[in-house]
Amino acid sequence: MPDSNHSNLEQLAAITREAGRDLRDTGLQASVSVKRDGSFVTEWDLRIQRDLGRRLAQEWPGIPMVGEEMSAEDRDAVLRSDAECFWCLDPLDGTTNFTSGLPIFGISLALIRGGEPTLGVVYDPNRDECFTALAGGGAYLNGKRLYTGSDASTLHCIACVDFKRLGRTLAEHLVAQPPYKSQRNLGASVLEWCWLAADRVQLYLHGGQNLWDYAAGSLVLREAGGRAVTLDGMQIPDPDSKQILRRKVSVVAASNPALLELWWSWIAERAELVNLYNADPSP
Repeated sequence: MPDSNHSNLEQLAAITREAGRDLRDTGLQASVSVKRDGSFVTEWDLRIQRDLGRRLAQEWPGIPMVGEEMSAEDRDAVLRSDAECFWCLDPLDGTTNFTSGLPIFGISLALIRGGEPTLGVVYDPNRDECFTALAGGGAYLNGKRLYTGSDASTLHCIACVDFKRLGRTLAEHLVAQPPYKSQRNLGASVLEWCWLAADRVQLYLHGGQNLWDYAAGSLVLREAGGRAVTLDGMQIPDPDSKQILRRKVSVVAASNPALLELWWSWIAERAELVNLYNADPSP
C-alpha cells in the first residue's frame, strides 16, 4: 500500500493530471444522463472513474476504490471489507458546469486511512492547477508550497456560499444581512475547498457534501492552514463516524482558525439547528 510521502503524492498527481488532460473543451459534446438523485452524469465521469481505477489498481494493487459513480452497494462493500485504506474518487465534480461550457470543474482523489485522508489531489484541467496535500506534510499548488496567507480577523471578506442546500432561516439571514463583503459560488465543491486554501476566498459554507466532495479538498485546506467543521461543530472528516460514506456533511470553513470561530459563531446564532448553540467549533 502507498506510504503517505511526497514521492507517492507526486505520482498520484501525475496520474490524476493524465486522467483529466482531455477534459478541456469537451463538455459541450459529452453525452449526458440523469441519475436517480437528479444530478447529471456524462461519459467522461464514467471514463475517468474507469481509467483511474485501473491505473490505481496497477500501481497499488489490493487497495479498493470508492467512486461517486459506483453503486451504493459497491461503496458499502468497500466499507465492509477488511481493507486498511481505500481510494476515494470524484471523477468529475461540477458536471453541470462541464456540460454547459462553464470552465469550472475538477477531479478529486484521496487516500482514506483510519477514516481520514492522508493523500489528496484536486486537478483543475482548465487552469492546469493541481492542488496536492500530504497529511502532516503540507499543501501544494503545482508543486509550490501553499499557505492560506490570510490574516483576516473580520468577516468582511469574500465568502463562497452554496445556498440551495442551506436551511431557510439561515439562508434568509445571509441574504438580508450578509456579514461578508462579497459572495461567490463555483458549482464545483472540490475546487471551492482549494480556492479557499489558496486564499482566493476566505469563508466557505455548504449545506451537504459526500465524502468524495470533501476528502481531498479538506486535506488541502487543513495543510494550508485553514480549518473546517460541520454546522454542528464536528471535525471534517470525522474519523469516528461509521457513516462516512452514507451521510452528507455540512461545511463551515475559513482560511484561518480565528476567522472560522467568528464565521461559525455568526452562523450558529442564526441557524435552525438547536444543537449548534452547545457545540464546540474547535477543529
